Amino acid sequence: QVQVVESGGGSVQAGGSLRLSCAASGRSLHINAMGWYRQAPGKQRELVARFTTGGSANYADSVKGRFTISGDYTKNTVDLQMNSLKPEDTAVYYCNINVWGSNYWGQGTQVTVSS
Repeated sequence: QVQVVESGGGSVQAGGSLRLSCAASGRSLHINAMGWYRQAPGKQRELVARFTTGGSANYADSVKGRFTISGDYTKNTVDLQMNSLKPEDTAVYYCNINVWGSNYWGQGTQVTVSS
């Protein structure tokens, strides 16, 4: 069983910054990929940033240059630094961990950006 726990959401004004953190735990974790997704009200869940083991990070065009994903495979953690936040970044953010080809999700953390 893999557990994924996020932290760090909150409310901020436009132009501000937030940092999201995620930690995965479980037995014999073999992580293939780690990433962050988000879902705004009335919209589908979308990729924000993700990287695979030994690969480079991929970002949604809407966050390139503003968000930075970082991870530590030795600690099974992945963070998302979000700068220059915009109201359209408001959403529930979900951490995704891919272990042996199976996806595991955190409970989600709310990010609200006011104008």
